[in-house]
Amino acid sequence: MNCLRSLVAIAVRAATAALITAGLAAAAALIAAGLGAAATSISPLAHVLTAQAEPEIIVRGGNVFTEGSLRVADIRIVGETIAEIGSGLAARDADTQEIDANGLQVLPGGIDPHVHIGRVDDYTSGSRAALAGGITTISNFGGVAEGETPAETLARAMPEIQAQTIADIIYHPIVSDPASATAESLEALAEAGQTTIKVFMVRPTFDANAPGFVSTMRAARETGVLMMMHCEDAAIVQITSERMLAEGRGSLRYFADARPVEAEEAATLRAVAMAEVTGAPVYIVHLSSERALRVAEAAQQRGLPVYVETRPIYLHLTRERFEGDTPGLYIGQPPLRAQSDVDALWDGIARGTVQVVATDHVAYTREQKLDPSQNVVQHRAGMSNLQVMLPMLYSDGVGAGRISLERFVEVTSSNPARLFGLYPRKGTIAVGSDADLVLWDPDETRTIRNEDMFSGSGYSIHAGREVTGWPQLTIRRGEIVYRGGEILGAAGSGELVRRQPWRDPPL
Repeated sequence: MNCLRSLVAIAVRAATAALITAGLAAAAALIAAGLGAAATSISPLAHVLTAQAEPEIIVRGGNVFTEGSLRVADIRIVGETIAEIGSGLAARDADTQEIDANGLQVLPGGIDPHVHIGRVDDYTSGSRAALAGGITTISNFGGVAEGETPAETLARAMPEIQAQTIADIIYHPIVSDPASATAESLEALAEAGQTTIKVFMVRPTFDANAPGFVSTMRAARETGVLMMMHCEDAAIVQITSERMLAEGRGSLRYFADARPVEAEEAATLRAVAMAEVTGAPVYIVHLSSERALRVAEAAQQRGLPVYVETRPIYLHLTRERFEGDTPGLYIGQPPLRAQSDVDALWDGIARGTVQVVATDHVAYTREQKLDPSQNVVQHRAGMSNLQVMLPMLYSDGVGAGRISLERFVEVTSSNPARLFGLYPRKGTIAVGSDADLVLWDPDETRTIRNEDMFSGSGYSIHAGREVTGWPQLTIRRGEIVYRGGEILGAAGSGELVRRQPWRDPPL
């Protein structure tokens, strides 16, 4: 039913576009083609009257990425959606706003399905960082409290989301007790429009409740919910890190050894086995190593719905960072790996076995990250990456010839949209889709600077890095929300996006 609603919405948006540009008869035909018998209950005249009252923007003369490649075109935006793509589009009236995109690439807005709002970022500052970096849809996670259902966790988060967010957003409840994630409770979550949960295999509660989590995965399959899994083996991590602490090797200099690649490989094997037994899809978050990637790739080759996300730090940095004076700045879970792992992940992106690049953004101040009391057991994991993920990936990926522009768009926009039930509303530049666009200068070279960061963290671990390729202007649902270093969108203007249940296979 949710899938039908989404298709109806897209068809209606496309019909509205046709009404504006080609007249009532063309729109009526489009409605009939898209909706069949359901179209008889829709008034085309009502839609055209509504659409004509909405503001119009024309993005003119950009290199538009649509249908898998670039072509010079104009984009007409009416209200929140894309109404027309073509050449020489005429303005509707004197109030039409025109944006000159000559010489710029026009890409679909980025979608980051792995963001942790909190610590020193709220939804507003996190949104600002995202929009300045070309990301129009973010996410957040919330722990399901004792006695609570995932849908109730979502409801508890809604007041802050509605008051603060500028970017659009999706939400993932974190399940620690599988008793809270039954088929009935997951169905309620899907009916509320959110279709993912997250599970931490690295927490002791996972092993203690392993049979229950297998049941939860089966329930997720039955209700169209996708399970996101943090794949590190809890026992290996606990025993290794505690032993190192006892032996006097507890400083963050030894962090990579405290969470060895074997822990990630073992947990990935287990997650794949659970998916195979239950028939459920699994989304492996922030995969960091070649050995874990090989496990996932073998599952993909067997036809299993196993999807892999990696994050920027594993593409741009190696474990040698822990040997410097500021290892705390680079602490994340899993840890930074060897150069061979970096190369394997880039290769996985290029070959399509890594489907998503997402930040796992967690904002702390520099002072918090450098707290000297931290060790391999107790530490602040995570870093701010929302604003620089796309420029870094574009520069080191597309610019360096590692990946194509098409693959860049796939892993940062269209694949997340498909996997997380947002497509074709988001993740594509097409008539009827949300007008989520980023105007990108592929030739601008910038040095990343702390003073330019919008996140509450106030710094970037990549400060001083020179990158080529930079966002100039960001449009979220037809509103210019970022231009030339300035945030224009207001807190509360973003929205929680209703998602479709899981569809297999989405890619």
